[in-house]
Amino acid sequence: MPDSLLSLALRVSRFRFWIYTGGTYVVGYALGMPSWEAFLSPGYALYLFYFFLPANVFIYGVNDYFDQETDRFNPKKDVREYRWRDADGRNLLLLIGLSAGISAALLALQAGWTERLIFLSFLFLSFFYSAPPLRFKEIPILDFSSNLLYIMPGIFGYYLASGILPPLILIAAGYLHVAAMHLFSAIPDIGYDRAAGVTTTAVALQERPSLLLCLFFWAGLAAIVILASGMHPASFLVLIYPAIPLLLLVDRALDIERIYWYLPAINTSLGGLVFAAATLQTVL
Repeated sequence: MPDSLLSLALRVSRFRFWIYTGGTYVVGYALGMPSWEAFLSPGYALYLFYFFLPANVFIYGVNDYFDQETDRFNPKKDVREYRWRDADGRNLLLLIGLSAGISAALLALQAGWTERLIFLSFLFLSFFYSAPPLRFKEIPILDFSSNLLYIMPGIFGYYLASGILPPLILIAAGYLHVAAMHLFSAIPDIGYDRAAGVTTTAVALQERPSLLLCLFFWAGLAAIVILASGMHPASFLVLIYPAIPLLLLVDRALDIERIYWYLPAINTSLGGLVFAAATLQTVL
């Protein structure tokens, strides 16, 4: 692969967000595996690579291609994310095609229809979140609900390791988290989205009602985690999530955009804790 193509793949795939697919896959796999030897499976390593790089190239490559017009109003594309450039057009389409080809090859190799349906659900949501005619990102409620795409790698990993679907309570907890994450991330973009003619849930509700909904979602997540853990002391760390919108509602001087960029580190830290706990429980 030429260096320029690799460099573009790294920029398009949003390195700081790899953990949202790769990390979710790893945590799901750890929760579902019968023993630690499952980490030695070639299938685990194959999908570990896929959900870290090709999957993110597919998600964000499709997003960047179909968001060329709406992204021109958003300055964060110049600082923290990739902005479409005509000079990259051919290589970006090539990267999307390569990631789609890898996805199709994996789909063909998968053993059963349950595994394929989980994987297809991930691809469907990843594509139509940005792509017409569905373009979920412009439809209130469906925008944050379609963010379920980030839970699908975890469901896939759990099924790959165990042969069964994860408990519905885990899926519900995951949904509440990714819904809140999506809505929270859309709040700083309200002005830019409105100028671009995009009506997200955040645009429809405006800032404070959106923060209240984030608080509701993250409070639900916290309740599930704390109760499911038997009120283990470490589980109370999850309260950091509802605390974030609560602080923003109380103190209007806080900068929501600045706080948002701490979330990848928080997600990585708490996700790593869940992974370590699941692995240790399996080993012991």
